[in-house]
Amino acid sequence: MRTWRWLAVLAVLGLVLAACAGPGTSASSAPSSSAVTPSASAGPPFEATAYPEDGPAKCGADNNPSNISEIKATDEHTVVFTLCTPDVAFLSKVAFSAFAINDTEYLKAHIPDGSIVEKPNGTGPYKLDAWNRGSDVTMSAFDGYWGDKALSKTLIIKWSAEAAQRLVELQSGSVDGIDNPGPDDFKTIGDDPNLQLINREGLNVFYVGFNNTFPPFDNEKVRQAIAMGIDRDRIVKNFYPPGSEVATHFTPCAIPFGCEGEDWYKFDAAAAKKLLADAGFPNGFDTKLHLRDVVRGYLPLPKEVATDIQAQLKANLNINATIDIQESTTFIDNANAGKLDGIHMLGWGADYPDQTNFLDFHVGAGASPQFGKKFDDITAALKTGASSKEDADRQAAYKTADDALRTHVPLIPIAHGGSGVAFQKDIENAHTSPLGNEVFAVMSPGADDQFVFMQNGEPGGLYCADETDGESLRVCNQMMESLYAYKIGGTEAIPALAESCDPNTELTEWTCHLRSGVTFHDGSTLDANDVVLSYAVQWDAKNPLHKGRQGTFDYFSALFGGFLNPPPAS
Repeated sequence: MRTWRWLAVLAVLGLVLAACAGPGTSASSAPSSSAVTPSASAGPPFEATAYPEDGPAKCGADNNPSNISEIKATDEHTVVFTLCTPDVAFLSKVAFSAFAINDTEYLKAHIPDGSIVEKPNGTGPYKLDAWNRGSDVTMSAFDGYWGDKALSKTLIIKWSAEAAQRLVELQSGSVDGIDNPGPDDFKTIGDDPNLQLINREGLNVFYVGFNNTFPPFDNEKVRQAIAMGIDRDRIVKNFYPPGSEVATHFTPCAIPFGCEGEDWYKFDAAAAKKLLADAGFPNGFDTKLHLRDVVRGYLPLPKEVATDIQAQLKANLNINATIDIQESTTFIDNANAGKLDGIHMLGWGADYPDQTNFLDFHVGAGASPQFGKKFDDITAALKTGASSKEDADRQAAYKTADDALRTHVPLIPIAHGGSGVAFQKDIENAHTSPLGNEVFAVMSPGADDQFVFMQNGEPGGLYCADETDGESLRVCNQMMESLYAYKIGGTEAIPALAESCDPNTELTEWTCHLRSGVTFHDGSTLDANDVVLSYAVQWDAKNPLHKGRQGTFDYFSALFGGFLNPPPAS
């Protein structure tokens, strides 16, 4: 009997804000290298496109390790996704802002010259006015928005890496809201009658990772020794706010099938040192500890935690780790490219509540080379877990994956961090969610027609198909819309640019019916070809429009199993 326990869990996790309509993402369609002429936005007759143009891609072929066989517009408002295997998380995936829909002609005009990275053209409640580098991103309400109009005429997103500075800005009234108050600021905000603190559920993980192509991290015993030699309880106790917990597994246990395998290694310095000696390093070794100094819900005090880990590595394993702080966007690019040659500190916040978002993105077949060579027992188990419709089959697959992750130790889960947002007391509909995707269009600053929010860092780019950092995704989320969205304040996938996406019995074909009358910020009209091209330029690595700020499209590869016509492995 087919069960849908995962859907029930989504509903439980949802934090519903009264009568707020969900956000969406924008869309674009069209041809790839295989040119089928898309219709202009204005003009009949509509000519539907399909990708690939010469027929469905063969599943499992060397040129198609992905889980997609074909994306086809069957009429002006209907798109059909044909998959290779069932995908129980399909709706949650297509709700994510990395899969926002762009206009066909806009993509064709603005991808080749790179301007898509700084000048998005969405369908959302806000449109871009200016990205003032080093200062802010300013947006204005989009009068032609198909849904409920934004409550503030102007939205400004600013940034500061320092939690103390963000709090000062909030207390002074120069901003309406801030992300990630420091651990010591929770009580201060809670005691201030002019402010409101909203706690965010810890659907995240902070981890320490290794790239196994760089010695000595190519030795599994070395990685296991470090896993035993870090006192994770000490880190959470000393550096994390209330609501945080030591990670027993990589995925938070609130995520369906998140904690099926054996709990992570307990701290044991003596056993860790012996194992490191058995691996051939009785006297330890020298390495680097890479990080970025940017606060996240999963890592509230990056430099302080790095210093503590450095001290623990020295005291417990005689490993001399030199701290290497990199600029945030550079660090993320280096991690995704597999260029970090020492130990690195990173983390993850849920984009949607499913194991595919945590394990598949990091260690699945389509994941980036952040951790080096992949492990066949992990990727095989994840493939089974992602394509199985029965709860029992998914549970068994994720137990196998969890236990294999513990054995191979490509990463060490440290903490699930409690975090929050803070706002002025008079902000109506103030909210966050376990996904950290606030929708500022529904927040009202009273008589003021300007809403200002301060996050932790500057976006890397605004073509979020090719970004993975939350600072970029939050900004994109205000302007761009996807086929589905996440319920405001919650995790449930709800219709956005699509009125519905309906599966066949086997969950291998999803038919999406688009809303009529949706326009992009430049005045063009949404149609099914826009959806085809928006996905095709990410899916096909040989598409001439498969370009962005870096051109890695990590989310697509990780969540849909890889690319069509993938580049040769480096």
